[in-house]
Amino acid sequence: MHVCRVAPGAAPDEHGGSIMLLTDESLEQTARDHLLLHFARNGSTAPLLVLERGEGPYVFDTEGARYLDGLSSLFCAQLGYSYGEEMATVAGAQLQGLAFSTVWGAAHPTAIELSATLAELMPGDLDHVFFTGGGSESVESAWKLVRQYHVANGEPQRTKAIARDVAYHGVTLGALSFTGVPKMKEPFGRPAIDVTHVSTTNRFRAADGEDEAAFCRRLLDELEQTIQAEGPDSVAMIIMEPVQNAGGCLTPPEGYWQGVREIADRHGILLVSDEVICGFGRLGEWLGVERYGVVPDLATTAKGITSAYAPMGAVMVSDKVAAPLYEADRTLLHGITFAGHPLCAAIALRNLEIFRREGILQHVRDTEPYMEAKLNELRALPIVGDVRGAGFFWALELVKDDEDTRLDADEREQLLRGFLPGRLLEAGVIARPDDRGDAVLHLAPPLIADHAFVDDLVARVGDVLTDAGRELERITSKGA
Repeated sequence: MHVCRVAPGAAPDEHGGSIMLLTDESLEQTARDHLLLHFARNGSTAPLLVLERGEGPYVFDTEGARYLDGLSSLFCAQLGYSYGEEMATVAGAQLQGLAFSTVWGAAHPTAIELSATLAELMPGDLDHVFFTGGGSESVESAWKLVRQYHVANGEPQRTKAIARDVAYHGVTLGALSFTGVPKMKEPFGRPAIDVTHVSTTNRFRAADGEDEAAFCRRLLDELEQTIQAEGPDSVAMIIMEPVQNAGGCLTPPEGYWQGVREIADRHGILLVSDEVICGFGRLGEWLGVERYGVVPDLATTAKGITSAYAPMGAVMVSDKVAAPLYEADRTLLHGITFAGHPLCAAIALRNLEIFRREGILQHVRDTEPYMEAKLNELRALPIVGDVRGAGFFWALELVKDDEDTRLDADEREQLLRGFLPGRLLEAGVIARPDDRGDAVLHLAPPLIADHAFVDDLVARVGDVLTDAGRELERITSKGA
């Protein structure tokens, strides 16, 4: 297949500009010459996956090969890839009406309607919306809203935050402060915000991990002790994901979120649920934290708010936190040019309409037990030490032996970065080998995936991990 594509380059076009014709064979080289890939080794000589189209829960590369999207394109494509025509119609109508307007001291109908729709869908009193362009912007915006709340209430000394170890909350400099992955932070100097990190909810290998009550009590005691050590009246916010992504889909023990909520309230600290991944259906709820019976003071969102048909994020804000911002003489000291973009807002509205029309949340709830059961079949493989997650958000932890021994850094390098990426693509699967100290494989298919897709995904992943087990044996024997 030799499809020509238009890009900046050599030949003149009808408007006096220039174009370059790219064939499939030249796309990969052109990407290597000009496109800096995010969180990638840009000097790698491994084949580069170049995706061209999608259909349902599948994506296709420029050679026509089909892949199961086992990651929802980085936890974004909640609805998969079959609503493009409908979204294009919505986008076209919006662009022909009002192509752009900010929400800086003004508004437009689409942003107003979306804010009202979100307020209706959110739990409790999360009735106010601050739009952003994506996840990191949502996290940084939440911090600025939290600070303005405390300043307005006469507590400007609340300048600290608490997050969890290993957690990923973004990599712009403000959001990076909350992220608990040291290697992502060290090259960029002192964090912009004073953040203390507490333990994750990873039960695997924890001495008390199988005692739900004891495990929960230990984690909450640590949080309380950390707040006391920092000074309760100096802490502005606690930020956590309902199910933590980094580290491999770490679910909370029973009572954990209620305990965090109680501690935050007792000390006057605002609680932020980072819903960039868990929100909009990933856990079968509009907000993942609803699954655990808690309403946060703020919720950061992105990704699923548009199912990635356009870039957008939002911070959901409670009545309490928003109240000072409605004082007549107070200015909200934050703004983002493209936040609340009419095109993105129109697509988000249609995305939410499709969610309700197609019963997406209920489909996730109904399918979760089947997916969990199928994934747990992979525990029979010696390389699979743990299977954990919720909803359509799962991780497999890979181990060295029956004692659940961790892979060392060199073994993780060879297996997660050397072997698995190519073998997964060879099997027609997009999934995410991840290394935050533990060897993890993330699986998070589009929320439209059915039992047949789950069967196919698990079967292919099982074949890949069987081969990975053999590869790990080779690596360990070579190193012995």
